Amino acid sequence: MEEPGPPAASPENAFAAGLFEGLPKRYDRLAEVLSLGQNSRWRRVLVSHVARFKPRRILDVATGTAGVAIALAHATDALIVGVDLSEEMLERGRKRVYDAGLDQRIKLRHARAEQLPFPAGSFDAVSFTYLLRYVADPAATLAELARMLRPSGGMAGLDFFVPPNPVWRASWRLYTRAVLPPAGYVLGGRAWWKAGRFLGPNIDAFYRQWPIHRMFEAWREAGMVDVEDRVMSLGGGLVMWGRKHHA
Repeated sequence: MEEPGPPAASPENAFAAGLFEGLPKRYDRLAEVLSLGQNSRWRRVLVSHVARFKPRRILDVATGTAGVAIALAHATDALIVGVDLSEEMLERGRKRVYDAGLDQRIKLRHARAEQLPFPAGSFDAVSFTYLLRYVADPAATLAELARMLRPSGGMAGLDFFVPPNPVWRASWRLYTRAVLPPAGYVLGGRAWWKAGRFLGPNIDAFYRQWPIHRMFEAWREAGMVDVEDRVMSLGGGLVMWGRKHHA
């Protein structure tokens, strides 16, 4: 079913892998602290929209340290394949999967979201988290994710968002620019300072280029129907989901 070896990374892939290189050891704990506890809440919503398809096989893209993959294993009876660009994150993820007693149900491997090493229609559901800001062509990446799905299969994605309300947007910008980088440094060191300094401007820039209406268009162009979204935490997070058109 699988073909050996991921293809060469794009510049965007290489940047993402470098950004996350120093984060795995304390990633899960600090992601919760620095998101003010919202990351796990967003993940629960993501997992619920995948689980309702009752999948037997799930592909979790940008799996990182396997937090979503583990949550999916608890919420479903599916076999799960998690892929990520960062070998360091995957190594941490494999330890977490083993410690959770899920190594027979969750397999992690190194692969690119833009060119996945599986035949079309291999999975009943696809999940992805914090992915589209790190690829050269988000629309093409969504099409590749949808290619993995069988007809009527489900897909759900999670990412940060920019609060639509001007007051909350100003507070969000203050937090991401003035609070997040130094807090990351104090709690996690230079790698977390670097990630915190990058995050706010990157999210802003992404949604200027890819506003929500354009994201909906990209999902539909990828062959997804019944696409919906939920803006969470006063606009700090965004979950989108849909199902693949039944040809």
